[in-house]
Amino acid sequence: MDISSIALALGSSLTAGLNLYITVLMLGLMERYDIISLPPQLHPLSNPWVLVAAGALLVVEFVADKVPYVDNLWDAVHTFIRVPAGAFLAGAAMGNAPSEVTWIAALLGGFVTLTSHGAKASTRLAANSTPEPFTNWFLSVSEDVVSMGLLWLVSSHPYVAFISALVLLGVFIVALYMFYRFLRYLFRRPRPAPRTEIYRP
Repeated sequence: MDISSIALALGSSLTAGLNLYITVLMLGLMERYDIISLPPQLHPLSNPWVLVAAGALLVVEFVADKVPYVDNLWDAVHTFIRVPAGAFLAGAAMGNAPSEVTWIAALLGGFVTLTSHGAKASTRLAANSTPEPFTNWFLSVSEDVVSMGLLWLVSSHPYVAFISALVLLGVFIVALYMFYRFLRYLFRRPRPAPRTEIYRP
């Protein structure tokens, strides 16, 4: 286990929470064209059928992710897909490490994926409260760019990728905390007292 494995585990689990299909597609293509050397457990990602499936689902997500409220439903469903997939990617990134290391990586990877996914989903809920669609589109494109950029760093500059992923994880935790504070304010805000009608005969 070296910094490359740790960067791959942290980076792939974090980007899986933002866009799982970009993560699978990029890792598979980089392995296929010898840009990165993945552990044996992740070699199936470069299989043509896996690449086609990831590409097709990426097209669907690209559209769904930019339609207000459809993206919220998409995120809700993918809570049960991204998190276990992120945990698997983190565990498999450890390669032939001892089983206890693989399990620890998988558990931490699931937490990282859940955090990035939660930040993405909560930010989208807040963005959809505004009538204009441009914020939603900007967020969607930004998430895709961040995912691709971080995965490229994993393949070429693992130390930079590791630090960048930690910074992003901190940002996502802060975003979740701010969203929690916003919800508390929203539900605990005092409501105006109902007006009483004065009866006049």
